[in-house]
Amino acid sequence: MVKWLMGAALLAMGTAGMASEPAQPAGAGTPAKPGDLTLERVFASPDLNGSQPQSLKLSPDGKYVTLLRNRADERERFDLWAMDTTTREWRMLVDSKKVGTGAALSEAEKMQRERDRSLTGKRGILAYDWAPDGKSILVPLDGDLYLASIDGDVRRLTNSTSGELNPVVSPEGTYVSFVRDQNLVALDLKSGKEIALTTEGKDTVHFGEAEFVAQEEMSRRTGYWWSPNDRLVAVERFDEAPVGIVTRSAIGAEGTSIYQQRYPKAGTPNVLVELYVMKPDGSGKVKVDLGPDPDIYLARVDWTPDGKALLVQRQDRAQTRLDMLKVDPATGRSSVLFTEESGPKSWVNLSDAYHLMKDGSLIWWSERDGYGHLYRWQAGKWTQLTSGKWMVADLAGVDEAKGRVYFLANKDDALERQLYRVDLNKPGNVTRMTEAGWSYGASMDVKASRLIVTRSNPDQPAQTYLADTSAKRIAWINENALTGDHPYAPYVASHRPTQFGEIKAADGSVLHWNMITPKLEPGKRYPVFFSHYGGPGSQVVRRAWGGALRQYLVDQGWIWFEIDNRGSPERGKAFENQIYRAMGSVEVEDQIAGANYLKTLPFVAPDKIATYGWSYGGYMTLKMLEKAPGVFAAGVSGAPVSRWELYDTHYTERYMGDPRTVPEAYATSAAVADAAKITDPLLLIHGMADDNVVLEHSTAMMAAMQKSATPFELMLYPGQTHRVGGPGVSEHLWKTILNFLDRQVKDKQ
Repeated sequence: MVKWLMGAALLAMGTAGMASEPAQPAGAGTPAKPGDLTLERVFASPDLNGSQPQSLKLSPDGKYVTLLRNRADERERFDLWAMDTTTREWRMLVDSKKVGTGAALSEAEKMQRERDRSLTGKRGILAYDWAPDGKSILVPLDGDLYLASIDGDVRRLTNSTSGELNPVVSPEGTYVSFVRDQNLVALDLKSGKEIALTTEGKDTVHFGEAEFVAQEEMSRRTGYWWSPNDRLVAVERFDEAPVGIVTRSAIGAEGTSIYQQRYPKAGTPNVLVELYVMKPDGSGKVKVDLGPDPDIYLARVDWTPDGKALLVQRQDRAQTRLDMLKVDPATGRSSVLFTEESGPKSWVNLSDAYHLMKDGSLIWWSERDGYGHLYRWQAGKWTQLTSGKWMVADLAGVDEAKGRVYFLANKDDALERQLYRVDLNKPGNVTRMTEAGWSYGASMDVKASRLIVTRSNPDQPAQTYLADTSAKRIAWINENALTGDHPYAPYVASHRPTQFGEIKAADGSVLHWNMITPKLEPGKRYPVFFSHYGGPGSQVVRRAWGGALRQYLVDQGWIWFEIDNRGSPERGKAFENQIYRAMGSVEVEDQIAGANYLKTLPFVAPDKIATYGWSYGGYMTLKMLEKAPGVFAAGVSGAPVSRWELYDTHYTERYMGDPRTVPEAYATSAAVADAAKITDPLLLIHGMADDNVVLEHSTAMMAAMQKSATPFELMLYPGQTHRVGGPGVSEHLWKTILNFLDRQVKDKQ
């Protein structure tokens, strides 16, 4: 339930890559009008969003832009492409169909992809790593590793049935390293010899991997880190023995697979984590001192630019303290450089918005003044670089030579993410570099000499371009204009604009909403498809492209509506902290306030507001129907959490505390306890192989409703995980949802 995943749950299902299926009716028995979208077309190839490049990178020498591009006829399959930044010519470097073997992935690789929801359902080349000399690229494909040269030659490096996890090229280009069978291996590129750095990994012991909660909740997907000079490697060792076993039944169409999954439920033991430093042949192993308390989280690990020290971010179990440790790699001794501590009734959020400078200083993101801002730590002293009632979201790059920091933030509009710059010698003097009315993403090469910029708005799907350090466009990487043969061009005429507005919460907080309506006819009232998320970590109301599914719903006569409640991010800690040990409270109140606002609008049918959510949003559907019977005409709950004790430690305890010490908070937040209060029509949906929000959440809810004779409708998806989708499946899912809502809401007299 990582923060970006759940907020995008609807879009992930509505616009994720799906192969074309035979033409179907527009949905729910409504004939399609000329220029209207059909449900089949929403999920067909080519993607209505246009070509959507992923993993954009500048080569180390800045000569090439590389990316993964999906095929026009198979939008879920990706190949590796490169653009010469001088000639601006594109060519495919690696064709996934020609190079790939089609071999099945190992279970470990499948689970890593499941942790990274952006990869779920995709095929072909999904990651790559530039060699430091800029002459070759490491490409994982179908469970093996390949080295591709810039001229198109491809060399196969491995041929193993076990698969290779977390592959990288070492900083000096001497080795390609990876994890195989729970141990770290280095392949010498000159000799082709494999070297096992660890051999003790087996059963519950793993080396070089990130544990479940690190991948799922901490955005850390690796468990080893090379020093800049290839001399040493820091390697995580974790032992899952203390973690409880969940017998997970992955129920498929042709049988059931039983997995004994180590799953750390809230209030139960986590893995035991250790960190070692060793040479590339595994010798000279030194254990890092992570402190006397073994029940901690290994949040981040980085080498200093000179390779003389290791910086380790250590987070306590309660997530109220984050220590930056400086480690001597020769002895393993550590000392605390500085500490981040939460305020009362709060927690410390992790971030990747930091940068280690060659002079020993550190650019650091912190919420210590109540908002996420950038600071410079130097020789024990802090200089605040940005300030104000707005949030820095991420670093784009740091030009150390010129003393400039490029970052993404919502300084000028809470609904937009723009690119800004601040000079180290002029703290607080922030310059916006991008155009208002868009939401941006940006990244830079190591020297911060060029920018790769991505932007979108509600009327334009994502565009990507190469820019100079003033953010002036040099060349389009993907203009993606809605003209000519663009897949969405036939539907532009019927595309409806997105409106934005505000209402006040009970405490006076401003809540932002967006809405898309059909062309309104005087005197006519319309049903509402009220989509919600509600949980921490995801802002859904933004000036960004929302995908074709919401436009399809509007074509079918629905009003689309979303609102961001208290507890959501990008608004400062005071706004976010209101869900502390109180999930299912203020965020439910704010969503209901949104529904009550809708009922005041003259074009809304007040008795035809349907609410929909997935994952945390599915939990919210249950809580909303329980708290306010009759406010909504019906609810759809996808893959909901029903009892927080069943969810994992790092996510749940961050907001709810430890159930062993605050059981009352968990009792209040549970959806199961009040199941009998649901009187409105409910559709419950779950993937039967979900290893994130496991099926037990829904079966517990089903049992409670059946025990209280509370009626509900149910749709289960054999073989589907937390993301329910795929060829045919996505259409079935949305036909199920819309048929239910047509019967219970839209067509009900």
